[in-house]
Amino acid sequence: MGCKTTVNYIDDILMFSTDWDSHVELMATVLKRLRSAGLTARPTKCFVGYSSLEFLGYVVGEGILSPQPDKVQKVLNASIPTTKKEVRSFMGLVGYYSRFIPNFAAISAPLTDLTRGSNPNRVEWGSSQGAAFDKLKSRLASAPILHLPDMSKPFILRCDASDVGVGSVLMQEEDGVKYPICFASRKLQPREVKYATIEKECLAVVWAMEKFQIYLYGVEFLLETDHHPLVYINKAKIKNSRVLRWALCIQPFRFVIKAIKGSENYGADFLSRCPA
Repeated sequence: MGCKTTVNYIDDILMFSTDWDSHVELMATVLKRLRSAGLTARPTKCFVGYSSLEFLGYVVGEGILSPQPDKVQKVLNASIPTTKKEVRSFMGLVGYYSRFIPNFAAISAPLTDLTRGSNPNRVEWGSSQGAAFDKLKSRLASAPILHLPDMSKPFILRCDASDVGVGSVLMQEEDGVKYPICFASRKLQPREVKYATIEKECLAVVWAMEKFQIYLYGVEFLLETDHHPLVYINKAKIKNSRVLRWALCIQPFRFVIKAIKGSENYGADFLSRCPA
């Protein structure tokens, strides 16, 4: 049987416990399994009894998640790329931390456009690329601390749509305060820009539920929206065929919809609005 409080990625193993006795027992179990498999753990690379530590490019522990400082510093020290390969390398590093950067897809668009197959290998750097490059660095340097998801607590999903994009924030409440778990956003496709307002708002909901399906499927969660017609999506007779299809798509999810003021939906609202 697998150890429920152990995760691994190739040769990186993370064990976590709520108390020292259970942690010692867990370590003994994992070490025995390594021995039986003919594997070893190098003592100089083992860290025991830490409240937080670095794992797979993140600092994780005490219920929060943040980017690893030295990786962030590499982004901040990056020089302006001159070739497609260098652009991809920069985007690969900064993209790993996209969950910390609100509106990442929209901000990075001028840079990702440089890597298209039809563009020359020697990139043409302009003001829009420079602005995107600097903004990504700035956003990562001031990235918000994300809280780790607690599967025993209900999730809160906020969604919003604008004329150019959709955005969402997954949150949980602790001591009366709502903390972010993850940010997500994407630009609208040319055909989606032409959608009616309720269609865009519904698209934001469907896309967000699919994006965070690993957290939301099979549990009841709260969906907060500042678009009041969506409150009745599960009750009213829908005549719009596109919205009807999307309403059917989200039926497997268990959620309660709550209407909030637009001023309260600052997170998702910001994510949906792509900067120039």
